[in-house]
Amino acid sequence: MRSSAVISGALAVLLLVLVAVGWTPLLSFDRSVVEALHRDAVADPGLTQAHRILSDWVWDPWTMRALAAGAVVLLWWERERRLALWVAVTSLLAVGLQQGLKTLVGRDRPQWTDPVDSARFAAFPSGHAMTAMVTCGLLLWVLSLRWRDEWRGWGTLAGVALVSVLGVGWTRVYLGVHWPSDVLGGWLLGWCCVAVAVLTYRWSERRFPRTGPADVGSKGSRMGGTE
Repeated sequence: MRSSAVISGALAVLLLVLVAVGWTPLLSFDRSVVEALHRDAVADPGLTQAHRILSDWVWDPWTMRALAAGAVVLLWWERERRLALWVAVTSLLAVGLQQGLKTLVGRDRPQWTDPVDSARFAAFPSGHAMTAMVTCGLLLWVLSLRWRDEWRGWGTLAGVALVSVLGVGWTRVYLGVHWPSDVLGGWLLGWCCVAVAVLTYRWSERRFPRTGPADVGSKGSRMGGTE
């Protein structure tokens, strides 16, 4: 997990630099992809509307944040307070990082004379892609720690999470509101946030072992054994 955090973080920084300096090969690739997809989006209003529903409702960042909030409430109710705090804090820090980078980079979104959708704020990184990666990654991590042995549908949920992360990135580019590198940047940064959350949680478990009544028994033993 440590190498995953380092690699994803390094790649995210490299991509950020290339975007910030306007590296021509990257910009040319971005432009060629969005122009080709925009032609398809304009030519097929029905498919475009389906993409808008998925992007603006099903996989919207607020939908993802609601899922994360639900997980936090459930964990708190189950007296897994430390895990609940890790999910909440990671989600909030990811939002702050995302908005800070948008302001710092200030990348313009694709511009069209015949847009099929609209979006606010700067382009890099994609908030939809980053939020989906953070939320889905955190939820799968929590499930692997807390309920994987009890629920046979874990594999199905992992598949749904993968489709959601990839799907939302696709919809943002298809709708012409993001460049492909915005989405890639969101995925890399999101995964880095998840990896750092896992690493710091494991460190806290070693540094501050659980001693309260909520941390002993079969649940606590299973979580400790997983790590």
